[in-house]
Amino acid sequence: MNTMRKVKEEKIRPTLAMQELLATIDFYDTFSTTNHFHSMEEITRLIFNSSSRWVDALFKIRNKLVQLIGLRSDLPSGYHTRFEVGGYIKFFKIFSITANEVILGADDSHLNFRAVVTNDYANQYNIKVTTLVHFNNAKGKWYMKVIQPFHRLVVARMVKNAFCEKVQ
Repeated sequence: MNTMRKVKEEKIRPTLAMQELLATIDFYDTFSTTNHFHSMEEITRLIFNSSSRWVDALFKIRNKLVQLIGLRSDLPSGYHTRFEVGGYIKFFKIFSITANEVILGADDSHLNFRAVVTNDYANQYNIKVTTLVHFNNAKGKWYMKVIQPFHRLVVARMVKNAFCEKVQ
């Protein structure tokens, strides 16, 4: 019987390359899963496009609340969903695509963040999703403090969508 969990949180410090993605990194975390069967595009789409109803509901609540404090919740001009640099997966802009890594994120007045999806080709937990956050001001720090418990639940659930032990 395989006792491997589908998702696990890992205590991994951001690499030097990751540290260069933002001015400073004020918050980071990494969640991992296993998938040796899909391309990086498919894995990234499984993570960011597939969500359960409760995750969708949390995003809708978040979008309503952030409007009250003057934060963005609309899609940017030039929005398109082609899998290419400058394209978007949901509301996450694609900044970089390589054979084993996709970098998505958003920049806003309160904080900038990047989600780095990496395949390190390990036997288990080869897909790593690292969230990096830079606070632009006190509003960003406050925002992250409020959403952090939800962030962990949501990201773990999103990463679980990419789990695949065998060909489906």
